Amino acid sequence: MEDLKIRQKTEDMIQYGYVALRQFPRAERHVLSQEIRTTMWLLLRLITVCNKRYYKKTTLQDMDVAVDLLRSQVRLGKELGYLPFKKYEAWSRHIDEIGRMVGGWIRSVRG
Repeated sequence: MEDLKIRQKTEDMIQYGYVALRQFPRAERHVLSQEIRTTMWLLLRLITVCNKRYYKKTTLQDMDVAVDLLRSQVRLGKELGYLPFKKYEAWSRHIDEIGRMVGGWIRSVRG
């Protein structure tokens, strides 16, 4: 059941991310903004794939990497001044919650 919850949380995070990415300047819409969107969709894709696989270990590791990459990209957007602190803070909470869920999923698969 946790996989369905993490999928819903990721979809909520993507919805929030799209709203936040509208504030990026026009010059960055096709660079950093697009990279962030791609990473969010990759994370959702990996969650779906992992839910369907019997052997989940490598896919879970890829999910962990995608969460870390997304965290770094959003932080970079804030540091470059494209993302207000309040939106960064809310988006980071979404990402952290997903990261905790991925970590729990990894621990449950390990044993």
